Amino acid sequence: MQINKKTSLTSRIMFGMVAGVMIGLLLQALLAGQTEVYIPLGLFDFPVKSVFVDGFFHIGGQIFIASLKMLVVPLVFISLVCGTCSLSDPKKLGRLGGKSIGLYLLTTAVAITVAISLALLVSPGVGYDVPTNASFDAKQAPTLVQVIINMFPTNPISAMAEGNMLQVIVFALLFGIAMALSGEAGKRIATIFEDLNTVILKLVTLLMNLAPYGVFCLMAKLFTTIEMDLIIGLAKYFFVVVAALFIHALINYSIILKTLTGLSPIKFLRKMKDACLFAFSTSSSSATMPVTLETATKKLGAHNSVASFTVPLGATINMDGTAIMQGVATVFIAQVFAVDLTISDYLMVILTATLASVGTAGVPGVGLIMLAMVLNQVGLPVEGIAIIMGVDRLLDMTRTAVNVTGDCMVTCVVAKSEKEFDVEVFNDPNAAKTLEENKPIS
Repeated sequence: MQINKKTSLTSRIMFGMVAGVMIGLLLQALLAGQTEVYIPLGLFDFPVKSVFVDGFFHIGGQIFIASLKMLVVPLVFISLVCGTCSLSDPKKLGRLGGKSIGLYLLTTAVAITVAISLALLVSPGVGYDVPTNASFDAKQAPTLVQVIINMFPTNPISAMAEGNMLQVIVFALLFGIAMALSGEAGKRIATIFEDLNTVILKLVTLLMNLAPYGVFCLMAKLFTTIEMDLIIGLAKYFFVVVAALFIHALINYSIILKTLTGLSPIKFLRKMKDACLFAFSTSSSSATMPVTLETATKKLGAHNSVASFTVPLGATINMDGTAIMQGVATVFIAQVFAVDLTISDYLMVILTATLASVGTAGVPGVGLIMLAMVLNQVGLPVEGIAIIMGVDRLLDMTRTAVNVTGDCMVTCVVAKSEKEFDVEVFNDPNAAKTLEENKPIS
């Protein structure tokens, strides 16, 4: 007899997340600031933190993150080659690039404007005592010229090994164009790449079944080690950033999507659940990219020829969540150090953060580098970054979910404008259950 379908992937991930948070908080209370707690078990004392936090949770979480990152380079390269070689019009790449980068820059500018406006309204830094030991070593950001030069790989294999996504994207585009122009030889290789793409997507589906366990381990370790005192001390700053992130994700993206495509924002946000949960738990747009690409094509209806270009590009240069953090952090640090910023200073913050999202693309620790650039631009002490770093890990999770939502929103807009979008898939609430195994059980 047929009975209910088994629990959806979204529900299982949510359960793993909530369970991880509860276990983490329980262990944090048990440890109570101690480096280790031992439970006597007759012949030996059982070390709780070493076995669970540093052992089981750490290993499980890192294996999950590693398995996702393992897929990023082959998925992006193969998918982008498939999409590029299928383009009938070479000029389309230029249009895709122009529209995508333009929209990503627009959403970043809107994001930081909302963040600054909300922070000025709430004033999270007023009355906050400046710590005497605040220090931060700001790394030098590369120039825009150097970033453009570094986009072109001298060794594509090395770029893939190092996970340099801008270089991988450029090489995949050039390789795909060459395949499209190579006649029968290109068609034969294209068939191989299409088969490889099918296999990689199946591997994504298989690994997604491990997600609830990976998310549980990540959340359990995070909430065992996170310093709740810091969050309480910076509660005003913390909630202003979270509020700005929600406003941008739920309102700004909805307005842009509805205005430019006419699509339903409610349906869009419902279909983003899985990708957002992955982004929240991994805190990495790159690690979430397999799920983001799957969501954009199989659930939202964007054709692979567009999504395979816009999603990897967005994971690299779309930093709306980071821009929101920078906007609130700039106002917060200015208020903490009693520095009055003018309207022109805030306009400079918006311009600097927007351009820096492209200018520092692919650089490790890009969020803090960008913030240091913004603070230097308006004469604020870079040491202020040290004040907010304690809560940045938790905020980073929400920021990444916003970034991924922005990647998919831009993908839908660009795909719709290029007539590479399946509206029926978008409107179908049961479209593409490829991230889940929802077969009936008897």
